[in-house]
Amino acid sequence: MVDTANIREHMEVVGSCGNLVGRVDSVEGISLKLTRSMPAARGEHRYIPLFWVEYVDEVVRLNKPAPDVEEEWQAHAIKEGE
Repeated sequence: MVDTANIREHMEVVGSCGNLVGRVDSVEGISLKLTRSMPAARGEHRYIPLFWVEYVDEVVRLNKPAPDVEEEWQAHAIKEGE
């Protein structure tokens, strides 16, 4: 799993396709909580598992393309063991 120490609030999160998925709100357990501001989030926080993070540089880069992420993200934090 990726080192979460480099993930900061409001960093862009991009899919493997290079398209913007959202922005970081926080890290909660083994989930990345995204802000509600992206249109695809429909005004709600969305959560993605940290194992989708490929690496972190100036942005959080995922190992899935943006359309797949938006189809599979969750409305709640993922708990250990889920």
